Amino acid sequence: MNNQEIIRCRDHRPFELPEGPWVMKQVWNKLLLAHWPVRQEELLPCIPDGLELDLWEGKAWLSLIPFYITGLRVRGTPPLPWLSRFAELNVRTYVTRGGKPGIFFFSLDAERRLAVEAARLLHLPYMYARMSVGRKNDWITYRSERRDKRGRPAVFEALYRPAAERKFNALPGTLLHWLTERYRLYAADGAGRLYAGDIHHLPWELQEAELRISRNTMTEAHGIHTPSQQPALISFAEQQETLFWPIRRI
Repeated sequence: MNNQEIIRCRDHRPFELPEGPWVMKQVWNKLLLAHWPVRQEELLPCIPDGLELDLWEGKAWLSLIPFYITGLRVRGTPPLPWLSRFAELNVRTYVTRGGKPGIFFFSLDAERRLAVEAARLLHLPYMYARMSVGRKNDWITYRSERRDKRGRPAVFEALYRPAAERKFNALPGTLLHWLTERYRLYAADGAGRLYAGDIHHLPWELQEAELRISRNTMTEAHGIHTPSQQPALISFAEQQETLFWPIRRI
């Protein structure tokens, strides 16, 4: 899609676009959006000062999102053939600051070392992992594996697919809308300094999903326990073109 068309579609945003031009574009593909309710006590020790844990009807939520990136490019440059495509796996929760809801990442695993090192310079918790994405009939096969700081395995291995052809936008005021329509990310460095970055894309086009998890220790690697292995809410998205603005200290 033309980038200007993406920019012009903004009525769905909870707050205005940031000033200045976007600096990077990514295309996210074959996304599984898996969500668990989690006790606040599990997450609060991990949330840096200056951010407030965002709650839905008094409950905190944690999400795991596997996908793969294509077309990654810096504004004004073409995608680099080797660096522009790789798998990524996010573990995140939901926070707010100054009335602006956003996402706080516990980890962002990626299979490109150069991308990981570059993102870590921006204070994002990227980690290198051995990853693979494939197809088995109409299922997407996904596997990611690394070790955490204590040497414990952080593994996600699963099959997932859309369960229906119909695509839909989550309705405002629903849990799914609250979980997905987020346009700011927050991060903190080792000294506790906070950073924020804004993104923009069209409203999510979602589909019902099916998921078969073989192994998932991603949350355990962060010391977080989910109430069950199977998420409480899942959906699938075929693709999302996303624009990024610079990450800045706040």
